[in-house]
Amino acid sequence: MSLSRLNRRRLAVLRANRRGWWSLWLFAALIAITVPAEFVANDRPLFISSERGWSVPVFATYAETDFGGEFETETDYRDPWFTELIESQNGWMLWPPIRYGPRTVNFDLRTPAPSPPSGENWLGTDDQARDVAARLIYGFRISVLFGFCLTLLSSIVGVTAGTIQGFFGGWVDLLLQRLIEIWQGMPTLYLLIILASLVEPDFFWLLGLMLLFSWMQLVGVVRAEVLRARNFDFVRAARALGVTNRTIMLRHVLPNATVAALTFLPFVLTGSVAVLASLDFLGFGLPAGSPSLGELLGQGKRNLHAPWLGLAAFCSLAVLLSLLVFIGEGIRDAFDPRRTTADSSR
Repeated sequence: MSLSRLNRRRLAVLRANRRGWWSLWLFAALIAITVPAEFVANDRPLFISSERGWSVPVFATYAETDFGGEFETETDYRDPWFTELIESQNGWMLWPPIRYGPRTVNFDLRTPAPSPPSGENWLGTDDQARDVAARLIYGFRISVLFGFCLTLLSSIVGVTAGTIQGFFGGWVDLLLQRLIEIWQGMPTLYLLIILASLVEPDFFWLLGLMLLFSWMQLVGVVRAEVLRARNFDFVRAARALGVTNRTIMLRHVLPNATVAALTFLPFVLTGSVAVLASLDFLGFGLPAGSPSLGELLGQGKRNLHAPWLGLAAFCSLAVLLSLLVFIGEGIRDAFDPRRTTADSSR
């Protein structure tokens, strides 16, 4: 599929921003590693070959009896007895690079937990003897997926509210603007902490709570663009021809406002990741035991004698947020009409 001339100019401007361009590729590489986290860090083998055929523990749960064992309970693949059982059948197991899941406890530590980095645990273990590298990978995935979901939902609500305000104007704009100002004046973080303390939050509960406040970030930008676009000649011509307001907003006004909103999305994503890490750090985020960058930061604070905990979480968050900011700057430059116009005139 060929790109239009305008999109080709935008892509050229994005490539010219070397920091944003390479940040985009590095972020894509991290996504490619962390999204299929079960194939990178897992306490289950990817494949098992034995006398009873092929098994894929990464996708299914098997009992010991499925491999010739004695119990019908779920197999402990890290047990040396199970390794000997497979080898006695002339079988083999294909393990992921990190043989630990986000909740797997290493019972064979030579030093008390949290233990320092070693050949077995590349980034050490936390205060519950869980592998830090595995929890970082899963925590990175949760943070990014949470940020993407919250950014998508916030964009839908914020763009819709801003479009309605700017297009209709008058008392509709006045009423919604006053309501938004009241809603923005509330202490967001304290309300999130109070609401999260009433119930045991999970991924979707936190997503809904944060959606209550995050959608307002795009309203002002979209409203300003729609107020400008509704006076364009082609919009007036569409009204004169009897086109419905819904069609005008979707086909003529909204595309102009979307360009402005698109430049803010990476920064909304950055804020979403930061707020989730903050709630996890304070203990009001994901359920206990869930892999989280904020929870790992909290462990680093509680275990100052184990600096690898705080450094691992800090470096991960710093890299993630920096990449998102650099990508946002590149996208902002790419959609800046002044830059694309100057580039086309050369």
